Amino acid sequence: MNARVEPQPVVRPMRPEDVDRVMEIERRAYPFPWTEGIFRDCLRVGYDCRVLELDRDLVGHAVLTLAAGEAHLLNLSVDVRRQRQGLGRFLLRRLIADVRRRGGETVFLEVRPSNVAAVALYRSEGFAHIGTRPRYYPGEQGREAAWVFSLRTVP
Repeated sequence: MNARVEPQPVVRPMRPEDVDRVMEIERRAYPFPWTEGIFRDCLRVGYDCRVLELDRDLVGHAVLTLAAGEAHLLNLSVDVRRQRQGLGRFLLRRLIADVRRRGGETVFLEVRPSNVAAVALYRSEGFAHIGTRPRYYPGEQGREAAWVFSLRTVP
């Protein structure tokens, strides 16, 4: 009998040596990716930077801040070759659980309305659309709005 054990995803703190791989994922995922300097600055100032590994392969990353009971999810990406496997949901849930454990009461984020998969993920996890930031993101045809979402992490 052959039993196949599926590798389990692992979330761990991002390290400076991860940034090259993070940039590969970021560049494939977005037409206007964050820069290497942004990720290095986030690490330097102590933002909560995480990576998602699957079978020792770095397949995703996230950056958030937490202060005064409010978390702001600034970036969440999964390698396009690994999307639609529940890894983004896994990473998001781990981040929310960590925010809750650390006393955070609300998580905020911005998302492009054109990022249909991300919008669906956030809505399915209980996030509510609470506002719009006009001309927030760079786009091919000028600037694109951002939808602002929030999630209460306490009852």
